[in-house]
Amino acid sequence: MPSQIVSLVVNGEPREFIAAPGATLLACLRESLGLTAAKRGCAQGACGSCTVLVDGRPQASCLVAVETVAGASVSTLEGVATGGDLDEVQSAFVECFATQCGFCTSGMIMVAEALLDRNPDPSEEDVIEAISGNICRCTGYRPIVQAVMEAARRRGEGAVTR
Repeated sequence: MPSQIVSLVVNGEPREFIAAPGATLLACLRESLGLTAAKRGCAQGACGSCTVLVDGRPQASCLVAVETVAGASVSTLEGVATGGDLDEVQSAFVECFATQCGFCTSGMIMVAEALLDRNPDPSEEDVIEAISGNICRCTGYRPIVQAVMEAARRRGEGAVTR
């Protein structure tokens, strides 16, 4: 099978690139589009460090053959901040010390964004369930859960808009 041109909407912008057969969404985001926030961790879909949103749903981009999502809307961490201003989730992660080494942060934030988009008032149990597919070896998870809860509170108050 020859390489093909793949079209996606990435962070709101139409993008086209050439993809080898079977190339992963992660590889294309990083290598073809220069979007490096999503990380290659386990390459088995188990760690969550490569999580992006495909049509609003969290996906392990290391497992997705890019040609299977041609035409989709893909959101990465690079597209979350608007005009250089962090959104509620990003700000809460910083202020609640939910980032340490930063390797899992992109995936955690993308999962949190998806959760809050579908459930603006989650319980702590909802947050724990949402991040359960993402591994963090540094924070012990408590600051991450607190950050997502704080982001939900801020969105509820209208403190920062996306």
